[in-house]
Amino acid sequence: MFPLKLEKPLVVFDIESTGTSPRKDRIIELAAIKVMPDGSEESRCWLLNPTVPIPPETTAIHGISDEIVALCPTFADKAEEIFGFFLGCDLSGFNADRFDIPCLEEEFARVGLNFAASSRRHVDVQRIYHRMEPRDLTAAVRFYCDRDHAGAHGAEADTRATLDVLKAQMAKYPSLPKDIAAMDEYLVPRDPLNADRNGLLRWMDGELCINFGKKKGDSLRRLLLNEPNYLRWIVKGDFDSEVRMIVKDLLDNGRLPPAPK
Repeated sequence: MFPLKLEKPLVVFDIESTGTSPRKDRIIELAAIKVMPDGSEESRCWLLNPTVPIPPETTAIHGISDEIVALCPTFADKAEEIFGFFLGCDLSGFNADRFDIPCLEEEFARVGLNFAASSRRHVDVQRIYHRMEPRDLTAAVRFYCDRDHAGAHGAEADTRATLDVLKAQMAKYPSLPKDIAAMDEYLVPRDPLNADRNGLLRWMDGELCINFGKKKGDSLRRLLLNEPNYLRWIVKGDFDSEVRMIVKDLLDNGRLPPAPK
């Protein structure tokens, strides 16, 4: 018997996509298991042609390339079938509230179907995980150092606790990198095409481009000529200082950082 009492079927699903933006990117693969109130299951998996190029860095994550999906149906081709599978069901996934559900809603909206996710019950497994296993510093001290974190939220006590946790992590996980450069790369892998640590500015076809929002893919030099106010908005906005400095240097001096070799 399924451990949750279900009033209607529950679809547990996951998607692979062309990127990380639910609004901009497209679904490539959708796998779903429908759990019935009696505990029986029905599963489906759709491999889809997103109709846009799949970035190489995305293919490196899930292994699905343009060639693999070239002859696959599009989401529009399968929309009615997928919609029918989810019809009348509640939803579950891992980080589904922030990513998978919005992606699916956007795809259905493009073909004129109202997925109405807000009218369904959601069980996001990641939220259960974070609710039951806190990931704050106090929890880390308890887990790695086997003691309570006295003085939590005081800067001095938190700093000492953080150092103690780092030492304990290095002892607990022998496979962790042993030098600072390797550790930095392990925790936040660097993409040489990204001009900043978070990849908000990215080199595309030899041009430094915006890699977020409605201007994604637009080159900074084109924006300087045609929409300089957008660049000024970035400089004044709540962006990392690295991003603001690159854009400001372009505005003030017409200069960009060197392109990666």
